[in-house]
Amino acid sequence: MNLLFDEAGKFLAGRILSEAEASAQVELDSGKRVKVKAANQLLRFDKPAPADLLAQAGEMAAQVELPLAWEFAPEDEFGFAALAADYFGGAPGAAEQAAMLMALHGAPHYFRRAGKGRFRKAAADIVAQALAAIEKKKQIAAQVSAWAAELAAGRCPAEIEAQLYKILFKPDKNAPEYKAVVEAARATQLAPLELLKNAGAIASAYQFHWQRFLFEHFPKGTQFPPQALAAALAPANDLPLAGVQAYSIDDSQTTEIDDALSVEGLGSGQVTLGIHIAAPALAIAPGDVLDGVAHTRLSTVYMPGNKITMLPDSVVAACTLDAGQASPAVSLYVTLDEATLEIKRHETRLERVAVAANLRHDRLDGLITEEWLTAPAQTQDEPQDEQPPGLPMPRQTLAFLYRLALHLKAQREAVRGKPENFSRPDYSFALESAQGTDSADSEAAPALPTGSERVRITQRQRGAPLDLIVAEAMILANSTWGQWLASLGVPAIYRSQASLAPGIKVRMGVKALPHAGIGVPSYAWSTSPLRRYVDLVNQWQLIACARHGATAALAAPFKPKDAQLFAIISAFDAAYTAYAQNQAAMERFWTLQYLRQNAITHLTASALREQAGGAWLVRAEELPLTLTVMGASGMARGSLVRVKLGHIDDIALDVSGSVTEVLSASPASAPPEAEDEAEEAGAGPIAIAVDLADGAGDSEQAPGVAAAG
Repeated sequence: MNLLFDEAGKFLAGRILSEAEASAQVELDSGKRVKVKAANQLLRFDKPAPADLLAQAGEMAAQVELPLAWEFAPEDEFGFAALAADYFGGAPGAAEQAAMLMALHGAPHYFRRAGKGRFRKAAADIVAQALAAIEKKKQIAAQVSAWAAELAAGRCPAEIEAQLYKILFKPDKNAPEYKAVVEAARATQLAPLELLKNAGAIASAYQFHWQRFLFEHFPKGTQFPPQALAAALAPANDLPLAGVQAYSIDDSQTTEIDDALSVEGLGSGQVTLGIHIAAPALAIAPGDVLDGVAHTRLSTVYMPGNKITMLPDSVVAACTLDAGQASPAVSLYVTLDEATLEIKRHETRLERVAVAANLRHDRLDGLITEEWLTAPAQTQDEPQDEQPPGLPMPRQTLAFLYRLALHLKAQREAVRGKPENFSRPDYSFALESAQGTDSADSEAAPALPTGSERVRITQRQRGAPLDLIVAEAMILANSTWGQWLASLGVPAIYRSQASLAPGIKVRMGVKALPHAGIGVPSYAWSTSPLRRYVDLVNQWQLIACARHGATAALAAPFKPKDAQLFAIISAFDAAYTAYAQNQAAMERFWTLQYLRQNAITHLTASALREQAGGAWLVRAEELPLTLTVMGASGMARGSLVRVKLGHIDDIALDVSGSVTEVLSASPASAPPEAEDEAEEAGAGPIAIAVDLADGAGDSEQAPGVAAAG
């Protein structure tokens, strides 16, 4: 005797070896023996053989006319054998009964299972709805196939082009447009990006990367809402005018001038350093329209030749520390011993600060060198009119600021336990349009890039004097204010790092914890409120401290354990990371253009990390570029190699390479891996969300049918 039974929704058949009251021992054609519970036993038969029964029944089930079977079926619950008798007529054989069972089981839109081999016909309206859904599914499948065929032929359907960025980066994997791309990519054996490029969906590599970023982070565009543009700023006429002459130090393209410095008392033995920070928090109130805009954007977005500001231009213009105007500021005055540079005291004031000049370090770095700043004392008293042109800030002031910066840096490094690494340069990008306009030569807002511009990449060594002066002053302010806020019990947003051990990252939180990487007891971003929302939040808290002193915690907008602060931290961290990745991607795009425009086929690189398959990740020595190269197996990390460049893919932001020569096998100059990882974030080829394995396991086999072996 043979038995047809159900095992986990699949129909199997085999020979009965033995039986008990509640189960049977069955041997399958494969020789496997299974225990079948009585509840799962469906049909006993002598002939045909189990395997033949399943084969015959499967063929017959496919021929069953389901609408006719539904008409034959009684209104009440019924068994498959009874319906088989009505449908086939007479006394149906085992194969006919099994065929009807399989047909009923595989048509849930017509029949509902009601127990062991028993069913109930679906209501007419339910059947109609199900059939309509099946027909729609067939139409969609046909549409997917038609779109896939067009893509394979090198044409992009308008429906797919309209959904391009959603398909690639935030897909609905059940959407027909996504399925068509997957089907076409599998059929042509092309990568999705290459497939879509060949089909004309991606006409411009630059626009692809730009629109991709906008799709993910600015889906409504980069324009500010009208209510934000029309918002009135709170006047700051009641602020006293500071009796200092301040100077800002920024890049030529900087319009959001957040900070300026002043020095008073040189030669008196006691010097006062003024660190003046633009004060949009005096003009913007928490919860108002402009705060809503800033809170949404969270940071200014930077990229070569373009930027998306956190605040409208009108707000920036009103608050920026531009030369020739007295701007509202939150000022930190630090009094120092001129000889020892020991800090005696500090004071925070709300005031208007007259900015004498905006120094541009990209124009002055060649002049303001360490040698010039540390020249013999007799040269320090040069009259103003004998100073080099373009340098309005007195030389002696710059010399003092540089001496102070070196002192502060040495103090931090003593806490860090090791010096900061300035071995690698920073890179600046300038785009020259077809008309010859250079983005680096004008302070006016340039036209938006098109991707066709000629790019110029220049190096700027980290730790240059002007850089160091500004960096150390800002660290001093952020650290001093962080500790001051904590001492008054006023919550703020801090950046901290528990140690310099590998894997210990910088984190944001509301506790004034040490920052081991910088070497300070606490660090609260407060010096860039025009372009970072965290700084704007902290500035509101600082203003409360400056106005209320010991009772500031009661007046500050954000209270201890305020849930808003944690929400801001989470949102800012995500946005800031995404914006940095976009900047890195855009810089990588222009670096690849630089290679092509200058016909660079070889470059020198240092080995960073071995990859799978014997490949190595290397970093170019004279360009901001990392790439994976072959032919470098067995070399040590830090080795200097000569790389031959291969194919450049502007869409994938990738370039191939192979090692032609090992120039130096010494890893002595290799930086710590943690520093490598920090610099490589977001700088590699782009990743898309299209998975060619999606749908690959779909089967057209009738449900519930399985081979016995």
